[in-house]
Amino acid sequence: MGDDAIRLPAEQQYADEVARLRERDSLTGQTLPPGWRLTPRAVRSFIIGDEKAQVSRKFYGDDALVDRAIVTLLGKQGLMLVGEPGTAKSMLSELLAAAISGNSNLTIQGTAGTTEDNIRYSWNYALLLAEGPTERALVPSPVYQGMRAGQIVRFEEITRAVPEVQDTLVSIMSEKQIMIPEFGSDARVSARPGFNIIATANLRDRGVNEMSAALKRRFNFETVKPIADKAFEIELVQRQLDADLGPRRSEVTVGPDVIDLLVTAFRELRAGATEDGTALKRPETVMSTAEAVNVAFAAAMEARYLGDGKLTPAEIAHQLAGVAMKDSAEDAKRLRFWVDNVVRERARSSANWKQFQAAAKTLWN
Repeated sequence: MGDDAIRLPAEQQYADEVARLRERDSLTGQTLPPGWRLTPRAVRSFIIGDEKAQVSRKFYGDDALVDRAIVTLLGKQGLMLVGEPGTAKSMLSELLAAAISGNSNLTIQGTAGTTEDNIRYSWNYALLLAEGPTERALVPSPVYQGMRAGQIVRFEEITRAVPEVQDTLVSIMSEKQIMIPEFGSDARVSARPGFNIIATANLRDRGVNEMSAALKRRFNFETVKPIADKAFEIELVQRQLDADLGPRRSEVTVGPDVIDLLVTAFRELRAGATEDGTALKRPETVMSTAEAVNVAFAAAMEARYLGDGKLTPAEIAHQLAGVAMKDSAEDAKRLRFWVDNVVRERARSSANWKQFQAAAKTLWN
């Protein structure tokens, strides 16, 4: 990928930090686990940051969860990250794969169309017909490649794949090998040290395709929870917005009070209750921190290109509607109830909430 790519894989984006951590590992003489590119301590530093090594924090959440995830990947079981949408499960799996294997791209995206071939291997049928079952005709899956190279494989949204396909992993994770009968009765690829699987699943998807008990036993489950501290969430949204704006940051004025309003809205709608305890009906749509960052960025773009360059509550209201009303018609009623009652009351004593309310009213017209 070129330097002008919208987004680089974590191992490329943070290549300098990985290099510094590898150098520190070599200087301290710590033993690497088989197949790992960094020591477990360095993997932890890569993910949660290390000021002394000039390594930035990348995952904002429970540090103890990161420790447990690393320990799981040192063992024989896979790692299952579950949680609400937008809680950075995929980011954490990418960071772990990048730090441990130096490659986060061995990924399977679980869908209703995922087949056993996507997990085991398939064939280039033109070569298969011309040459028969040869190594050249075989198309290796990410799991096949991960086993052969001794690297971490990521399985995103595993519960969206049908149970029969999910269970293809049972024997792979138990025996750490894939049989290839087309090459002969004893032909197989065996996993090298360092191979493991990180899977993710959304709590809202439970029941879509429930995992079998046999497959569950092959994983350690860790729940990734939303950010609990409001002040920290405000700081994170502001920091990520600055990073997303990049060179355009100087072209948009973003006041902390506007970010505070945005995070307050997301936290109340996410929790189904206001800060003073008034009950609300939670929208069905995702109201995660990641979505809050997306709303902040879209609102900043509106202020930059369609406004005067100052981010106001009006732009937040415009962009929030696109998030809160995209999953269900009932969500529009829930958002309107929140605006007509909670926001209206706040607008009596706050200029920001008054501006937000005025802009939100136009949405119903």
